[in-house]
Amino acid sequence: MKPKYQVLAEAMRTGILSGKYQKTLPTEQTLCGQFGVSRQTVRQALSVLETEGLIERRQGSGSFIREKREPAASPRRSIAVVTSYISDYIFPSILREIEAVCSENNSAPLLFATQNQFSNERRILQTLLTMDRLDGILIEGTKTGLPNPNVGLCRQLMEKGIPMIFMHGNYEQLPDTISVLDDNVSGGRMLVEYLVQNGHRGIGGIFKYDDLQGRQRFEGYLEGLKEFDLMPDDGNILWYSTDSKERFLKDGFSEARVENMLSSCSAAVCYNDEIAAQLISYLTRKDYSVPDDFSVVSFDNSRYSEMSVPRITSLSHGKYNVGRMAAETLFRLLRGEPCVSQLAPWTLVEKESSKKR
Repeated sequence: MKPKYQVLAEAMRTGILSGKYQKTLPTEQTLCGQFGVSRQTVRQALSVLETEGLIERRQGSGSFIREKREPAASPRRSIAVVTSYISDYIFPSILREIEAVCSENNSAPLLFATQNQFSNERRILQTLLTMDRLDGILIEGTKTGLPNPNVGLCRQLMEKGIPMIFMHGNYEQLPDTISVLDDNVSGGRMLVEYLVQNGHRGIGGIFKYDDLQGRQRFEGYLEGLKEFDLMPDDGNILWYSTDSKERFLKDGFSEARVENMLSSCSAAVCYNDEIAAQLISYLTRKDYSVPDDFSVVSFDNSRYSEMSVPRITSLSHGKYNVGRMAAETLFRLLRGEPCVSQLAPWTLVEKESSKKR
């Protein structure tokens, strides 16, 4: 069965080509009533016709039938990009790929950063709701390991017919949304398998608990241990959050937990390169040699991986990262093509922070 918006697009296309509609199409509200569909369905159908060059949508004036039937240039889209950060960590590369895809589609992104705070996300979503023309949203959820108080605002945007693609993490309260996520569970298993193959049996872990990525990477870590008949030990697993990151490994409690892990482990899987670099710095201050005394592996293959001494063995997406995948998915959706959620696979990049025992 075809999606409703495709059925509606076919009906309006037939009406345009047969001369039923002259100069303009009925208003969105009228089309909703005539065809018994939602405004989101109407807007998706209009996007299909606009891409085909049959109509031109003018802000505040409606949808006008083009005089000529040859394909039009790709319509310029207004795309909001909402991420935790803009200039920190992996986000410059993510945004660079999003900008490249937008440019290829005659569009430019509008950038917003939440700092991974619910209050900032709320203000941004409220701003997006007031915009006169917004064609799509690429959003990295805020603290996706926790219930989100802003889900209602996301629903309001989607009810306005604005497609929303989630990156890195999504909200359990919005199960029907399309998302592009890291394949974190497979990545966690991959890192444990790599360490076991290098002779490690005591493998600790450091994970973030307030986002979906951290939970999934921990799940993969557990699956990897189980695969090799290794039992997880709570004392060898450290947790931190967005708000405690700056203090992590700098207070007595964290140091005591690390020392406990060092007493029974020879390697650790870290949530990301930033935390892995902090761990290596701590180990160096305590006169541990990495990787001779202790091996460290991680996710993201970011600049932290390259700047750390030694450089960090880490998982990478290469150039085809979540940003490009999500942006390409959004533009396919705007063209009326069927889209589904995706997982971005990892590739291990071996460097100097790990070695065989």
